[in-house]
This record gives sequence, C-alpha cells and structure tokens, in this order.
Amino acid sequence: MSTTIHITRAGPSTTLQDAGRFGALQHGISASGPMDRSAFLRAGLLLDRPASTAIELTRAGIGFAVVGAPCSAAFDGGEFSLRVNSRVRAWPAALKLKDGDVVEVTPGAAGNYGYLRFDREVDVPLVVGSRATNLVAGLGGFGGRALKAGDALTLTEHRPEPVPAPQPTPPGGGPIRFIWGLHADLFEMPTRQAFIEAKFAVSTRLDRMGVRLTDPGGVFAGAPILSLVSDAIVPGDIQILGDGTPIVLMRDHQPTGGYPRIATVISADLDRFAQLRPGSELAFQPVTLQKARQIYLQGRAL
Repeated sequence: MSTTIHITRAGPSTTLQDAGRFGALQHGISASGPMDRSAFLRAGLLLDRPASTAIELTRAGIGFAVVGAPCSAAFDGGEFSLRVNSRVRAWPAALKLKDGDVVEVTPGAAGNYGYLRFDREVDVPLVVGSRATNLVAGLGGFGGRALKAGDALTLTEHRPEPVPAPQPTPPGGGPIRFIWGLHADLFEMPTRQAFIEAKFAVSTRLDRMGVRLTDPGGVFAGAPILSLVSDAIVPGDIQILGDGTPIVLMRDHQPTGGYPRIATVISADLDRFAQLRPGSELAFQPVTLQKARQIYLQGRAL
C-alpha cells in the first residue's frame, strides 16, 4: 500500500531536492540539490531507511495530510515550529506518521530552509539522473516547478543507500570563509583589503539562483565595470555586478557568467550562508586552498 502526501499549504519555492544532478553543467544545467546540504544529510541520518528525495521547505513552511500506509518522516534545517494534529513537536525530529495525520510546519526564529525526508521514495521521474528540481531550467522534481497547495506526492518503497556524514557547521555567526577567485587580481589591493574588512548584509533579493548583498561601505562603488568572456561558475562564487553589487551564486546558478568573481565561499560555509535571513550582517575571511581542502576532508571523515 502506498502513502500519499497531500499538500495543503506550501511557501514560495518549496521544491523536491535530492543530492543533486552532477555532471550536467557541461550541458548548461546546474547540479541544484539542497541549499543547506548538511541539514539535508542530517535529516537522512534521523531515519533507518532514508529515501534520496526531500521536500525543501522555505521560510513560510508547509502543511500536508497523510493518506494511506504509515511512514517515517524526519525534519531538520533552520528553526521551524512543528505540529502534528495540532500537537507541538520538537524540531528537528523523526516521527511516525499514519493515515489521517495533519502536519503543519510554520516559521521559527532563524533560517531560510528546512528539510522533510521520508523512509519511502517520492514517486517522480529521474531527469538526467536526479529528482532535484531546477526552477531556472524548469526540470526535475514535480513537473519542474515549486510545490503548491493541492499537489499530491506518492511515496513508494525503495532501496536505501548509505547516508554520508554532513559537513561540520561552524559555531555561531563567524565570518564566511572563502578562497580568492579566478578574477581577484582584477581588483586593486585596497579593494580586496576592504572586502575582507567590511560588513555586508543579506538583501531581500535572494533565491535558489543567488543571494545579493548590500554593501553599506561601498567597497565596490569605485571598482571599474568589467565585462569578461563568460566561463563556467560554481556554487559559492561571489560575482561583482556592473553596478558594484556583490552576489553569491547558489545551487541553481546559471552555467556561465561574464562578471568578475572575486572569491568563492568554501563548501563548509555555504550551508550556513544559505540560512542567513535578509538583513543579517556578515563578514568574509580568506583561507588558503589547502585549508579549505582540509576542512572539507574533515567533514568527509565524520
């Protein structure tokens, strides 16, 4: 007997995401996948038999009803409030859900993204080897679009795969660490020094494609407008747009870019960055490529 998740409410850009669609960038398709990979993996570790696909919640949360066979569900990421049949439950959590259960996830104190994983697979087709939704390209997931009220997701039996350990999350609100980018030398040394000394803030213009930052100190106000030959980009690249606005590229980034990229946020800090809400202040700290690799390998060893 299958299980069906009937969506009664979904915040903007609520999508289905698995680990990602790797190897397709050469065809102009970014990997997509969870904005906070560590939270996605932690949710999987809460289950004995996690399926590969999660519902990625955004700040407004989600509501749904369970119909059919019982299933196990795990919730993690950000800070949200969770209720099952109007009863408050802990967050993060692993729960047994049964036919008729009504689940409500509502906004909490912090974070932009949460993850809901099941011990059954979401029955949507693999597209280029993945169920991840790419909203920019309109492919994968539930018809290539965000989930909305009225959608019904069928959960089916699956063959579980080992869940890798999540990257360690740096404590508190420390600086976002980066390595200098491909075009860092195009910026004068005073500008580069100002970049690592300044305070920036997350703007209201953020989505799965990129997060624009406000630059109160005008670090890049006097930088020359540069237009380069487009080349491949990766999540975490920090582009400086023609008007001097810094933008951090995220999981649904475009395949190539023609603006200079002064830096790239390291993998271990990109999850934490993704959870920063609009108005949050942040600073950047350079690390060497060797240090970034060391941090990455430490996470892989956990």
